[in-house]
Parts: sequence; structure tokens; C-alpha cells
Amino acid sequence: MRARYNGVASWYAARSVNWAEDNREDLLGLLGPGEGRRCLDLGCGTGNYFGLIAETGRRVVGLDRSSDQLRFAREKGDVPLVESDSARLPFAAGSFDDVLALWISTDLDDFGGTLREIARVLRPGGFCYFYGAHPCFNGPHVEYQDDGGRLAHPTYRQSGWHEPSAWWGGDGIRATVGMRHIPLAEFLNAFLTAGLVLDQVVEPDSGPVPAALAVRARLAA
Repeated sequence: MRARYNGVASWYAARSVNWAEDNREDLLGLLGPGEGRRCLDLGCGTGNYFGLIAETGRRVVGLDRSSDQLRFAREKGDVPLVESDSARLPFAAGSFDDVLALWISTDLDDFGGTLREIARVLRPGGFCYFYGAHPCFNGPHVEYQDDGGRLAHPTYRQSGWHEPSAWWGGDGIRATVGMRHIPLAEFLNAFLTAGLVLDQVVEPDSGPVPAALAVRARLAA
């Protein structure tokens, strides 16, 4: 299957300039210090988070399926970059101290397979950091309301790829590249099935209804 962001990377790069800065405090709080830790930014896209990850002292490697996105990531500094499918990572077992999966769950064809690969490439005691769309309140099943609320349509229970819906509208991510969805139970069970132990779960959003969910999970030593 063609990488969905090939052909729209310029649009995405222009749209996402400030996103890492918008998430800065929440992400730094989730990550904590990581001096010298080897870290995989899985689904790195245009490399917007490289600088923030480096601030924690981690040594980052970027991976994305989209060659078009990686063109922009190369401009973000001297970071090793790999083009690959997230469910078939080209790294040996135990290669990384940390793996970050930032805002990618709605793009992945195989979320469970990706988490199993993350667990494989983590060293014992290493951490997986997920930060992305809230399975309940953000995604293809959600219609945003004028009062800041969210209307969850019955398609919430539809796991996987969603066809465009009337409430998508606009020129955002959903309308441009489409969206997959993972209901909350399937999302959490994917961590457990992969052998990852949940260490912290946060809804890092200042609004009345959270748009994001953050998870820190550890591979048992």
C-alpha cells in the first residue's frame, strides 16, 4: 500500500509547524530526562519532534514509511533516518532504550503489530511512549461541537479504516489522508498483548474534553 503522506508532505509540513511546541510541556513531562538513551521516533514524519527529544538528552533515530515526509525530516538536523513499515522494523531485538509513537495511531494499518515490534526492539526495562489521538474523543467517529463538546457516532465501535463521513469537513488530516480508529479496549489490550506494562496514562489536554491520550509503558526486565 502506498504511504498515505506521499504527495501531501508539503501540505503537512506547512500545517504542522507549531504542533511540537503546542505539545512541549506535556511531552517533556511524560518523557522525563533521558541522557544518552537511544530513542526511536517511530512515525517521525517531517521530524518536528527531533529537537524536543534531543532536549531530554536522548539520541534519536527517525523512522517513517513516507519517503516524502523524510525529505523534510532531513532538514531538521543530523538525525539517522530509516524508511520502513512500523510493523516490520529493520532493527535487531533490544536495539533501543526508548521508542516514541507520536500522533500515529490513526495512520497505522496494524497498531497491534506495531506495538509488538516496539516491544521486540526495546531492551528489557525500556519504555514505549505513546502520545496521540484519544480513542474516545478524537478520531473519525467524532464530530466536534460549537460548545467544545464532542459527539461520538456509533462508528466508534468500528475498528480499522473509516470511510469519509459528513462530519469530517474542511481540509484537515481526516479529509486529506483519511483515518483509522482503535476503540479504547482494543487500544489498551494491544499494549498488554505486546508484553508492555502500563506505567502511566494521562489525558494531557487543557480543554474540557481531551483530544489526546498519553501512555508510558515499560518492557518488563
